[in-house]
This record gives sequence, structure tokens and C-alpha cells, in this order.
Amino acid sequence: MHPGGPFWAKKDAGAWSIPKGEFAAGEDPRAAALREFEEETGFGVAGELVPLKPLRQPGGKLVHAFALAGDCDANKIRSNNFSMEWPPRSGQQREFREVDRAGWFDLAEARKKMLRGQQGFLDELGEMLALRAGE
Repeated sequence: MHPGGPFWAKKDAGAWSIPKGEFAAGEDPRAAALREFEEETGFGVAGELVPLKPLRQPGGKLVHAFALAGDCDANKIRSNNFSMEWPPRSGQQREFREVDRAGWFDLAEARKKMLRGQQGFLDELGEMLALRAGE
């Protein structure tokens, strides 16, 4: 998913991300993943979530991710909004979509688009898919 807002508007390569958000202490990461996916896409999730190894991002945050076999129309995402001061130091608050677009990509293209700190999820997913293909 491509992040919304003015900072990301003209960036593509290295800007895309998985749906993610913070979860509270004691909150089940799976429940948080389902909630965040729905908030950021407007789609519910059905099926088995397969946990991937958490990755520490360059900024220090630990991101938990899950794989899921499924499909949805990326052109029909409905993201929640966030508010921020824009333009900077203007005193004006503006609303922006948290996600401005989504898409489906093969692993090679996804690697070009995804944030560097999340590319390890693609590596693990690729290994999982290769193992399944060899079964």
C-alpha cells in the first residue's frame, strides 16, 4: 500500500508498505493485524494468517507481519484518514487518507516498491512459496 499525505505523494520506489499499526501491550498481534488491515483497506480478512518473523525497522520499531492467501480489488480500498498541519507552520489542519493507493505486484516488483526495512518479509514469503511449489 502506498502511504497517503503530502510527504509521500511524489514517491513510489521504496515508499510502499504492508498494512501496519501499533498494538497495545497484551493485545494479540493477529487481532491487531486484522484490525489494521480493515482500517487501512476497508476489507475484512478471512483465512489462516501465517506469522512471518518480526523485523526491526531502521528507526528501531519492531514490525510483526502475517501472510494470507486471498484476493481483493486494490482499486476499491477505503482507507481511514489522519489529520496534520499542512502546509508546515501554517496553523492549518488538513485531512489526508492514510493510504492513497494499493496494488498487486510480483515479488521482484514488490521489492522495488517496498520500504527497505520491510523487504525481509518478501524474502521470507518467497521462500515459503518456493517450498509450497516444491511439495
